[in-house]
Amino acid sequence: MHDAVVHPSGARIRWVELPGGEPVRVYVHGLGATSAPYYAEVAAHPLLPRHRSLLIDLLGFGISDRPRDFAYTLESHADTLADALRKAGVAGASMIAHSMGGAVAIVLASRHPELIAGLVLVDANLDPYPPVPVPPGGSGIASYTEDAFVSHGWKEVRERVGPHWWSTIRLADLRGLHRTAVSLASGTTPTMRELLRDLPIPRVFLHPESGPPEDAGGLRASGVQVVGIPESGHNIMLDNPEAFARALVDFLG
Repeated sequence: MHDAVVHPSGARIRWVELPGGEPVRVYVHGLGATSAPYYAEVAAHPLLPRHRSLLIDLLGFGISDRPRDFAYTLESHADTLADALRKAGVAGASMIAHSMGGAVAIVLASRHPELIAGLVLVDANLDPYPPVPVPPGGSGIASYTEDAFVSHGWKEVRERVGPHWWSTIRLADLRGLHRTAVSLASGTTPTMRELLRDLPIPRVFLHPESGPPEDAGGLRASGVQVVGIPESGHNIMLDNPEAFARALVDFLG
């Protein structure tokens, strides 16, 4: 395990690292997740050339620390992740980022362009969304006030999301999880979609074959590859790891 201090409190971002050559590959998890369980199989997949790979957890999630005096916005996550990558000696990396982590990755690539040379978005959030009503299958975390979520809302979320997702949500700091969910629902200015369109680096958006992203044509027109992955849902890397690995090889080499 590796770590870097990224906050005045001394809080550390931590990651699991696989050895290999350059360029570095950085894997970032989604809301309430943690990178190692979601990415270990594909990061070590025999189809992929061996690259140095960081399976990294954002502050408040997984094995990273949970500072109380941290904003837990998409922007603050992006900046602390950038700090961790610099301290790990990473530059010009390929970033593979899922769901909420994709939103963080877009912000990071926009604010810290020297760190990211290519971006793989895995069914990532591109647009703000109303926090209520709770979408079918969604967590609904942002529909609560922070205090309500911490006192009782997390129990309702536990029942709603099921044991698989809860296995990693339960590792997250409750206030950090809520603040991150609220920031994700609010989005960024400009929006994540607009930031993505303006990035001057190779970009690909992977999605379940049955569910292409909104305005896929607009993404393609701005130079973003849009690729459907068969036999998969939102957690593409878990649902069809071989097809996911092939898509990484096609895009990253």
